Amino acid sequence: MPSSPLSIRPFVGARDFAISRSFYRAFGFTEVVLSPAMSYFALQGVGFYLQDAYVPDWVDNTMLFLEVADVEQYWAELAALDLPSKHEGVRIMPIRQEAWGKEGFVHDPSGILWHIGEFSKG
Repeated sequence: MPSSPLSIRPFVGARDFAISRSFYRAFGFTEVVLSPAMSYFALQGVGFYLQDAYVPDWVDNTMLFLEVADVEQYWAELAALDLPSKHEGVRIMPIRQEAWGKEGFVHDPSGILWHIGEFSKG
């Protein structure tokens, strides 16, 4: 390959663009508005594009994996945000141990499933 990639930025849809934008800002992402129908959300060097587009088959099957250094610490910080009480449809599932590491789950207001995990060391 002639050059090295710098990032990967998935495109994510939203059932209600305004509600999803509000959710991701509360989640801790920084929003860069690109157009009335698209924003880029960044968090410590990683990010994704949120679109004002809702195709149920696409959105209902979207999953993203956010790798963190310490999922227990991240989960404590996430729980303190109390996102489910502030954003309808948001669900947070507890961390579980897997053979490869640990992960918890967050469903955004549109139903997009975030896997937030930490890989085992060693």
